Amino acid sequence: MMRCPNCNSKDIGKIGSHQFYCWGCFIELTVNGEKMSVYQVEEDGTLSSLDDLFFEDEIAHTETHNHFT
Repeated sequence: MMRCPNCNSKDIGKIGSHQFYCWGCFIELTVNGEKMSVYQVEEDGTLSSLDDLFFEDEIAHTETHNHFT
């Protein structure tokens, strides 16, 4: 069962083939294979990426690993 990376809620609804919505904190999640992206839904309906907040450690690790190889 999927849990929200922001609030750890299991109250996740499916809104598309690879898209989910957290009813606990109102963010949208997109899952593509092993990669997850997290978005804040703005008042006008547009999506703002929150990946830099949730996956900063993974990005930093990847950049560091790629820098030294």
